[in-house]
Amino acid sequence: MSDFEGLTALVTGGASGIGRATAELLAERGARVAVLDLDPSTVDEPLTGHRADVTDDASVRAAVAAAVDGLGGLDVLINNAGVGARGTVETNSDEEWHRVFDVNVLGMVRTARACLPHLRASAHAAIVNTCSIAATAGLPQRALYSATKGAVYSLTLAMAADHVREGIRVNCVNPGTVDTPWIGRLLDAADDPAAERAALEARQPTGRLVSAAEVAGAVAYLASPLSGATTGTALAVDGGMQGLRPRPENR
Repeated sequence: MSDFEGLTALVTGGASGIGRATAELLAERGARVAVLDLDPSTVDEPLTGHRADVTDDASVRAAVAAAVDGLGGLDVLINNAGVGARGTVETNSDEEWHRVFDVNVLGMVRTARACLPHLRASAHAAIVNTCSIAATAGLPQRALYSATKGAVYSLTLAMAADHVREGIRVNCVNPGTVDTPWIGRLLDAADDPAAERAALEARQPTGRLVSAAEVAGAVAYLASPLSGATTGTALAVDGGMQGLRPRPENR
């Protein structure tokens, strides 16, 4: 496909995981792509890397300005940078609650705020936010993380309403448990990594983790000019976790 031919895109958290898979897919489909990340040292051609800390407004504005200058404009923003958190409401300190909200929610706000003036000049402007199944399904030991992703879901709808008349589409993807480096670290820290992986796989009706490439495909769908009538939508990429209730086997 070449639906992004002639377009430009910026991906936050694009040096690894879902962000990297998305940046590479958009480039394969014709876009010129810049990546913003805390450590862009592994980013290579055809992508361009820029260091940015999404918790720092000046850092975001400087990186966006440099990226847009190098790209020659901006058509697509993929708001993907984020961090995880485990535990119930009793587990994490106030400082941790502030930190995770600062990255997962305000990080998207800062990046969108810096990109909007450039997106308004595009005939194919689109923003895709990386949300989560945690925004719409109660998951154990994910109180803080779920709260941030619930905010991202609501933020996506509000942004879509605010900017639809400007020709800027805003959508989000809701991945299930994705086989990324973060999940790998969680598994490594578990008492029984194999049992923990099996439990994560079993809670998705497909019986396996979602791949970063599968999420990237959904992001590309929402960002593509071919989806020009789609805005204010949350697209689940969760192995059926949100909507399916399959019977136990042999019943």
